[in-house]
Amino acid sequence: MQFVTAQNISLVLFFIGLYGVLTKRNIIKTIVSVNIMDFGAILFLITVNYTPGSIPPIGDTDLSRMADPLPQALMITAIVIGLSVTAVSLTIFISLFRKHGTADWEHVIRRVPKR
Repeated sequence: MQFVTAQNISLVLFFIGLYGVLTKRNIIKTIVSVNIMDFGAILFLITVNYTPGSIPPIGDTDLSRMADPLPQALMITAIVIGLSVTAVSLTIFISLFRKHGTADWEHVIRRVPKR
């Protein structure tokens, strides 16, 4: 049994991203950490659904050996959603940086007026 597998690497990536989200004060580093978590989760779900010896679901050959296309389609959707969330996050960051002049979470939170 191997210890270094794609599933273990994906879990390590997820927890590295979680550590970055919980400990970094810089907004850009937080956005990058969320992307690392996203990549780890996607890699984990792809490797869990991998079946050795399966063939692409093209044509009408042996149906029992065909790979299930649903997990791959869902992961492609997750990648697109992750890219969109990153783009919106960076847009909001640019707006905050122009307004407050800092990339530090604590400075931005202190400068936001309380209601």
